[in-house]
Amino acid sequence: MHRSITLAAVVAVAIGALTAVAAPANAAPKAPRAGSPAVLAEHLAGPLTFGIAANGTITVGQSFLGEVTRLAGGTSTTLSQGPDSTGVSVLGPTVTWSERAGDEQSIEGSWLKSSGPAGDTSIDLLAWEQANNPDADSWYGFESISDDCAATLPPFVQARYQGLVDTHAYGTLALPGATYVADSGMNAVLKVVGDDVSTVAVLPPQPLVVTDEMRAVGEVEGQPILLDECVVGLTYDAEPVPTDVEMGTDGMLYVSTLPGAPGLGFPTGSVYRIDPATGDYALVATGFAGATGLAVAPNGTIYVSEMFGGKVSAITRDGSVSTFAEVDSPAGVEWQSGKLVVSTGVFGDGNIVSYPVKG
Repeated sequence: MHRSITLAAVVAVAIGALTAVAAPANAAPKAPRAGSPAVLAEHLAGPLTFGIAANGTITVGQSFLGEVTRLAGGTSTTLSQGPDSTGVSVLGPTVTWSERAGDEQSIEGSWLKSSGPAGDTSIDLLAWEQANNPDADSWYGFESISDDCAATLPPFVQARYQGLVDTHAYGTLALPGATYVADSGMNAVLKVVGDDVSTVAVLPPQPLVVTDEMRAVGEVEGQPILLDECVVGLTYDAEPVPTDVEMGTDGMLYVSTLPGAPGLGFPTGSVYRIDPATGDYALVATGFAGATGLAVAPNGTIYVSEMFGGKVSAITRDGSVSTFAEVDSPAGVEWQSGKLVVSTGVFGDGNIVSYPVKG
């Protein structure tokens, strides 16, 4: 099952028509447009997440290399080496990131780390997940399936199950006094203050109606593994899989999700708004082809990277969705002083590119 974003997991293809949940507005804001891009960094190995300081210093998690790297003044400095280094965010001179050991089927360890003038910290997220498992009461899998149809499922596809023990802090947001975590394994958003970890919200399962195309759940020696035709038309409740978290000027958290389904399913990515004080959440927009990162501009526009759609989309305050820029396999997205900074080409020779925002 798809439990977290790993190198094996992100080869899935996502499709879906864009759907937005409109928010009230006095006047429809203009859709932003991308200016000519400028390359800030090149030749990166899986730059899934990064942080950018006010002075332009970039700290990037090279996930496929297992390294957190600082890029400044034309030089590259290795800050840390560890498995599946992602979840990078910066707050002044302090860098926060995550590491995860294991694969899609099992987890060996998960840590939230930081390094700065106050010293280095490491929080054992796997131990916390084993003790708390915030999505334990959530149900995933087929909402209704006959015994005969369930008997045809391969061993790695569970017909119906509750939240499993897993954790991957794929996205982090370091703020003064607290760090928020989009954990794609826990299917939850966390708040970390010092050594204390708490649940902000558990996001809901994402219902998908199985099509004939979704029957492909893997392959052996080049031959596809197909689910039986009996599953076509059934509703499958996919795990929400949070991928990034940011805070808007309204004080609300905004979270991107990449619903997890078996094998090469067709998840529909979404963006949620979460009240950090109450945990109440609302759907902002859905239909993104691989929502793996987001950024919130000061005017409230939300930018969403569509890793499998080859673009970055923009959601304006009235809920309208438009294409901001066509981008090769985008992942991380950050806002900086009127520009949108995006990591691109994350499956090959990765770059970090800055786009001036017009409109």
